[in-house]
Amino acid sequence: MEKNLETGGALPTFRASPLRQRVLGEVHARPFRPLLTPRTVLHYAFLTNSDEAISDKEWLKEFCTSRGVAGPADGARYHTLEFGEGHLSWEQHAEFTTYTWNGSADLDHLFGAPPAGHPFGAAFRAPGELLVAVRLELRDEIDESRWRPTFEEGSLTVSSLERGQATVATDFRQDGDGLSRFLVLNHSMSDVQTGAIVQRLLELETYRTLAMLGLFEANTLSPDIRKFEIELAALTEQMKTATGLDSNRNLLNKFTELAASLEAGATASTFRFGASRAYYEIVKIRLSALQEEAMPGELTMSSFLSRRLSPAMRTCQAIEDRQAMLSRKLARATNLLRTRVDVDLEQQNRSLLESMNRRARLQLRLQQTVEGLSVAAVSYYIVGLFSYLAKGASGYGLPLPQPSVTTAIAVPVVVLFIWWTVRRIRAHHVKQDKDDL
Repeated sequence: MEKNLETGGALPTFRASPLRQRVLGEVHARPFRPLLTPRTVLHYAFLTNSDEAISDKEWLKEFCTSRGVAGPADGARYHTLEFGEGHLSWEQHAEFTTYTWNGSADLDHLFGAPPAGHPFGAAFRAPGELLVAVRLELRDEIDESRWRPTFEEGSLTVSSLERGQATVATDFRQDGDGLSRFLVLNHSMSDVQTGAIVQRLLELETYRTLAMLGLFEANTLSPDIRKFEIELAALTEQMKTATGLDSNRNLLNKFTELAASLEAGATASTFRFGASRAYYEIVKIRLSALQEEAMPGELTMSSFLSRRLSPAMRTCQAIEDRQAMLSRKLARATNLLRTRVDVDLEQQNRSLLESMNRRARLQLRLQQTVEGLSVAAVSYYIVGLFSYLAKGASGYGLPLPQPSVTTAIAVPVVVLFIWWTVRRIRAHHVKQDKDDL
């Protein structure tokens, strides 16, 4: 009979995966921070390698300690603290680090002097090379005649967000301080919605800039790839007329060197192109999340960015495709040439074996000749010994024919015996060789 499971009581404690807390915490690692309106936001992104990232985190800990607040925990990639009249947020990513600060806005001046109390003064230490710098102004309703002249009309984009609850304007250009400017007009958004919109716009500017890095990598590689294509065509043409082992070997060395150069460039650019694709996907996701709608007679951020980002990504993809195609062509040509070299080597080895066989046949004939002479020589000495024996026996009066007759009779017998003995020895050696094989 089955036993009923007990119910009620305290829940059991199970052995948790060491990654459970990290996985659960990752969802809340970079939360949207509610933002009051009006507000000024400064955002910087720096390219950092592993050593710079470690050094920057240590500096941030010391910076937080000097202000009497806790620094980022070990393993943390996100941290926020109060600074001045706002908050300073720090984030570490795979190849860049961001610092974002929000503070009070100057209502009398739009995109005027930087707000007082920001952290990016002389005491701030940049963790790496600056890549992204953004100034975002969050305002309530402002007359269009006031904010439109602050942007470049030729590249100005104006969009409605969150189903008309906000308007964003930007020209994606730098001002005198090297900052890209965004203006967000809050019509009816809550503080949480405002924080989400601002963070998405900052991420949009960050990731669209990072995505463009692949274009410059592609432009750098393009001349080299073109040179490889021309060189591959020339080497392939030489394959038609190349004859002989030395010529094919020289061509094979050139193909190998070309393949090594191509693979070195492809390996170096793999991360950059892959990262650009990932960043481009994030840009599209952020644009979709903004629920952008076109304003009458205005250019949207989506249409502006797609006009330049999409061709850049296609250029990166085209360079990757050309690298892959070149690699396949080089592999086919190298395999074909290696086959020709192998055939030439087999032909050379066959000629060498034929030469060795001729020498072996000559040695065999010489050996047979020597064997014949050795039979005659040994027979001569044995017959001579037999002649001395016959002469001695005749001197003692033994009843034998004359020594010369006896010697003459012994000659064919001795020769046949020696010949038979040599044949037996040679047959024994041949049989032993066959048994060894």
